[in-house]
Amino acid sequence: MIIGLTGGIATGKSESAKYFEMLGAYVVDADAISCDITAKGMPALNELVKNLGDNILFSNGTLNRKKLAGIIFSDKKIKLIVEKILHARIISRVNKTIKLKKNEYDNIVINAPLLFEAGLNKICDKTVVVWAPYDIQARRLVLRDKLGVEQIKKRIYSQMPIGEKIELTDFTIDNTGSKKDLKKNIKALYILLTSKSK
Repeated sequence: MIIGLTGGIATGKSESAKYFEMLGAYVVDADAISCDITAKGMPALNELVKNLGDNILFSNGTLNRKKLAGIIFSDKKIKLIVEKILHARIISRVNKTIKLKKNEYDNIVINAPLLFEAGLNKICDKTVVVWAPYDIQARRLVLRDKLGVEQIKKRIYSQMPIGEKIELTDFTIDNTGSKKDLKKNIKALYILLTSKSK
């Protein structure tokens, strides 16, 4: 079974993916793939520089992800350019990884913040969204990324509204509680999903 895992920024996707992995699933991380394909010397990075300029690089030629994120979340046009450069490459790598791992693992989780936006949901048997309300997302972003109020607003509102993701998804995981609660919820869902697939 291929499970698509998504959510809004700071709702707990990565933590949820970790729990799925602990339960025996293989996790394909779209963010990790994005990092790989934008490493120094990679075609995707060269294309980003060609379109956005070398001010998105550190002095050693590697991508300044924090700077790029700031630009993306402030400019919709640039966000679309970046997505056009990265999405096809990420999808291709996700498909290759699934092909390599499907005989080894019964269950594969695609952890992708842009699961629906990139169309990765189309290759999933079931989709799961991890949800938390705005105030919890904002609090987590302050603690995790030390962002200001305006930066937080831009980042949260630049993404597909979480309500839309909930409408599109098969299952919603509430992550308003503790990590222990999240782990319990993921375990219950995983048992439900895997028992149905047998």
